[in-house]
Amino acid sequence: MGYLLGVTLLWSFSFSLIGVYLAGQVDSYFAVLTRVALACLVFLPWLRPKLLDRRRTLGLMGVGAIQLGLMYVCYYQSFVLLSVPEILLFTIFTPIYIALLDNLLCRRLDLFQIAMAGLAVVGAALIRYQSVGEAFWNGFLMVQGANLCFAIGQVGYRHLMRDVEGNFPALHVFGWFYIGALLVAVPAFLWLGDATNLPTTSVQWGVLAWLGMVASGVGYFFWNQGARRVDAATLAVMNNLLIPAGLLVNLVIWNREADLSRITLGGAVMLLALLGSEWWRRRSSTSGHQAAEFS
Repeated sequence: MGYLLGVTLLWSFSFSLIGVYLAGQVDSYFAVLTRVALACLVFLPWLRPKLLDRRRTLGLMGVGAIQLGLMYVCYYQSFVLLSVPEILLFTIFTPIYIALLDNLLCRRLDLFQIAMAGLAVVGAALIRYQSVGEAFWNGFLMVQGANLCFAIGQVGYRHLMRDVEGNFPALHVFGWFYIGALLVAVPAFLWLGDATNLPTTSVQWGVLAWLGMVASGVGYFFWNQGARRVDAATLAVMNNLLIPAGLLVNLVIWNREADLSRITLGGAVMLLALLGSEWWRRRSSTSGHQAAEFS
């Protein structure tokens, strides 16, 4: 879980950086392409193409295309349709998608996992709930598309790489993830992008460099490694911890208005969900171990 906590801190800066320096100023498809291309350049030198068979190579590219490529296209476009508070509000459904997808892939129904994901949603809603504008349905669907892509990628990576863990460093195959994302980002920019609306200041280029090499590059690598090491309930809860972290960064650095009482209450609820999922994971692991001893 340490990987997930570290990346949560790293990603907590991304919301404000996008909202303050990029949204409405730089073409969203160019921002997506730049982030993905820079992340890919970070990992290409480490790529060892022969380590994975064709099925897993295509699978990892597919995960990258969905989790990073399609997710970014939907996410950045939502800034055109919605306000930042509305976007943050609509991201609270990601834990539900993760719990349901994991249950679907495992062909089971773990009500406790779903309950902990739901509790995380409640905590996030306590922080970000507010009235929304009338014309928001297209933006809502765009954010849900991003949420679903992010959830599919996380759950898919956990299941795809589970039985090869330890055979070789994940660093040597993760480049396929970004190559898959590029297969979405390049045609999206060529088809829908605006080449006249590019960064015009060194600050904007610097923000894109940080988001690409660090937030997208280092961040997604360690997030997906962390996703392999926790159960679906913990992963679902960790997704919504980004909301209070992002709000705190925004409050401290950019001095935006925020309701500290809501942050405290919502964060406490999500922490309870996180502790509950960790307790359930350890209990299930212990029960399974004891059952094996007596079998």
